[in-house]
Amino acid sequence: MGIFTDAYDFFCITPIMNLIYYNKVSRSENYVIPSLLATSLVGAAIGQLIFGILGDRIGRRRVYGLALMIMVLSSIGCGFSICTTDGCVFVTLGFFRFILGIGISGDYLLSATIMSEIANKRTRGAFIAAVFSMQGIGILAASIVTMVVCAIFNMANKADIAWRLILMLGAIPAGLTFYWRMLMPETAR
Repeated sequence: MGIFTDAYDFFCITPIMNLIYYNKVSRSENYVIPSLLATSLVGAAIGQLIFGILGDRIGRRRVYGLALMIMVLSSIGCGFSICTTDGCVFVTLGFFRFILGIGISGDYLLSATIMSEIANKRTRGAFIAAVFSMQGIGILAASIVTMVVCAIFNMANKADIAWRLILMLGAIPAGLTFYWRMLMPETAR
């Protein structure tokens, strides 16, 4: 479920960019949207370094839970990116997307590591393939959720609610897996 959530959170931002203030970004600010999309990737690059070291030092299970909580809180934070001006919303959304990228990278990194350490040699490849196959399903879910929410909130004055809801819905699958992650045994390696 972790890789599913990672993919949902990474890819739900692109379809909703047109909903954020209904394209009020002027032509002189064309750098805003690509910059906003890149913030989670920059966070992911930094997060992989941080979580890789932490996983080796304090244990993968704890760090796995920490990454998940960062994802939940930052997904909710993305939806609460509230300001009075367009630019301010993009700044706060960029901040939470950066933090989300850090959490996603920890989840992504540790999902592969933990799965390869827990599975036996005979089933390891199948288990890792199953884990990473959830990425495609997460990307598909991001598009489906976006279409459903947009169909429900299909009025221009409700576009602001729609994009916030789409971003916050990414916290649900991550939150649902927290309990089971904390029950996992620490890996032996």
